[in-house]
Amino acid sequence: MNLDMQWNDLVQEVTHVGAQGDSTQPITGIEYDSRRVRAGSVFVAMKGGSTDGNKFAEKAIASGAAGILTDSSVTFDHLIVYHPEIPILEVEHGRRALAQVSAAYFGHPERSLAATGITGTNGKTTTAFLVESLLNSAARTSILIGTIEYHVAGEVRPSIHTTPESRDVFELLAEGVYRGATELVTEVSSHALDQGRVASIPFDVAVFTNLTRDHLDYHQTMEKYYAAKRLLFDGTVYPAPRVAVINAHDERARQLAAAARRAGAEVRTYGIGQGDWRAVDHKLTPGGAAFTLETPAGSAKVTSRLAGEVNILNLLAAVAAAHARGLTFDQLVTAIPTLQPVPGRFQPVDAGQTFTVIVDYAHTDDALRNLTGLARQMLGGSDGRVITVFGCGGDRDRTKRPKMGAAAGEGSDIVIATSDNPRSEDPLGILAEIEPALRATGKPYIVEPDRAAAIHLAVSKAKPHDIVLIAGKGHEKEQILADRTIPFDDAEVARAALAELGQH
Repeated sequence: MNLDMQWNDLVQEVTHVGAQGDSTQPITGIEYDSRRVRAGSVFVAMKGGSTDGNKFAEKAIASGAAGILTDSSVTFDHLIVYHPEIPILEVEHGRRALAQVSAAYFGHPERSLAATGITGTNGKTTTAFLVESLLNSAARTSILIGTIEYHVAGEVRPSIHTTPESRDVFELLAEGVYRGATELVTEVSSHALDQGRVASIPFDVAVFTNLTRDHLDYHQTMEKYYAAKRLLFDGTVYPAPRVAVINAHDERARQLAAAARRAGAEVRTYGIGQGDWRAVDHKLTPGGAAFTLETPAGSAKVTSRLAGEVNILNLLAAVAAAHARGLTFDQLVTAIPTLQPVPGRFQPVDAGQTFTVIVDYAHTDDALRNLTGLARQMLGGSDGRVITVFGCGGDRDRTKRPKMGAAAGEGSDIVIATSDNPRSEDPLGILAEIEPALRATGKPYIVEPDRAAAIHLAVSKAKPHDIVLIAGKGHEKEQILADRTIPFDDAEVARAALAELGQH
């Protein structure tokens, strides 16, 4: 961090439309949460989705704030009158200003890092883990920011958000650079792109995995959802990446590739049997996959421990991105067989039972179809059944609930519909929106709102060769209810259910 930073230094770093006052008081921190303000902090008062930080400007001043950045002209005018002793900046975009001042305060760590950003509805987490693993295999020191966890030069930390607020990102980056990191790999959510949380981070490589229905509670339409994802590539708000890696199978691929090229990016497409980086002659095995990797850099037969076609795509995306970051083709081919599955992403729970139990994060209809389709591929010609446990989150896009019911029924032999994270909603109300489409598939199903009971029920119904899919929460370690949050781990609950059957 810049311990010598004063108000004038900050002003030079931030795009602003109004300014008042000056101060030679050293700045001791940047905060967007008024509860964290201490003497010498600069408070960034910005409008948010659920609250307006401008309401807390007075509280921040009372706590010793050395200055205020505000995205509200009303707050700016008020503070000029009632707090002429406090330096104030008015900015057009609060979150972008937060990124600018945070980057400066923490010493511009982004300038010492080559950043790879991964966006898309599904596959972000797995692809990010794989990119980081490939970079680490070539002795690169990295920072990973993602849904499951954060990595700071080898240290693993719990994840708070898929993409944190920029102030927290830059603090993490500064620590990573201090520890020798030269690479940043981060999932980039559509919310983060839309809100400006990744402003001031120049992405060297940007990856687009896919776009399927999700987050419409926030974006409202698929066009707006796509427009948010496109911001990582088109150079309109953020600098265009040097290299754009795009899934050739996605219906938006051609459109996105054109936007990236217009912005000056080199475009690499990937896919199974198509794209610049492609897998051909692929064979799925119980332990992963084998295929021929064909690329502009070379061709080789490879084996992977990651199961299913969806993970072949994730691997192709990661390989193309890592090559863009300077790994040679030979380094990539050597590393691929060593790559490990990601926690909560098609994660097996094995206690020696005669059937398969899989925990997966699939929480959209497209992801659920991929998951059940992969289970069918694994069954091959056996008489095994697919038993799927799933639910839909509360206070989220309600339009996907019937779609997920249909996807579960169409891909499974037995479905147990249950709770995910109901949040403030009635779990039975959520299930009532899932059930009609599920019933219409004609598959046998059970509605059990207690998720633990649903998992135990699925395991008890399984016969030899069956596959039990526990979908929706993946790596998550808690369940969010209306009045409390409780510890809950799908894999641990499944192990307990297996133990009841005598499997340890």
